[in-house]
Amino acid sequence: MIDLDALKPHQRLVAIDAETTGNPIMTAAQIRKAPKGFRPPGIMIEIGCVELLRTDEGWRKGETWQTRINPDGPIHPQAIKIHGIKPAELKSAPRFPDIVQDLLRYLGESPLLAHAYRNEKQFLDYEMARAKLISWDEEAFPEARFICTQEIYANLYPGAPKSLNAVSDRLWLDRSERFAFHGALLDADLTADAFVELERRLAAGPESEQPRSMDLG
Repeated sequence: MIDLDALKPHQRLVAIDAETTGNPIMTAAQIRKAPKGFRPPGIMIEIGCVELLRTDEGWRKGETWQTRINPDGPIHPQAIKIHGIKPAELKSAPRFPDIVQDLLRYLGESPLLAHAYRNEKQFLDYEMARAKLISWDEEAFPEARFICTQEIYANLYPGAPKSLNAVSDRLWLDRSERFAFHGALLDADLTADAFVELERRLAAGPESEQPRSMDLG
């Protein structure tokens, strides 16, 4: 995982979040044991991305990228309660192989910012293997490419609850849109805000708890 000092040469980051079916991801071993012709179901049903661009004053938000994805498989009822996305809404959505090149063009070579980054990494690696762009034993998105707001927060506030909700509340971020349902672009946007505020507090010291007006464009 990238540390903050290693970010200094980078002029662009991409905050990324995925909503999923809520079902377990099949392992490489399970895939190898599957019957011939078996097609593993997808895991991601929505991806949202927000770019952060470095300026002389700090980071500002740039373009966003979002899509829903047909997973060719069921969605767990508990997951629907979280993101509110029903199977019928995904019937006409593109499949991952149809959107992957657009996603990769948007991401470019930029470091990837995520909250609890191992989830996003695992989802992306799985879908890339499912699309036959890598083998099941390969990584499309190595750990060294990620920055994790959850881990930065945990280092700054040891022992504090570190869900995105808890982090948003501690950092005085508006998460009111998240009261009803989560969303990939919404969560990527909150992750970007959390990163900017965490970086500010790290520079100012952990005692810097006062809310500030955030206008990132």
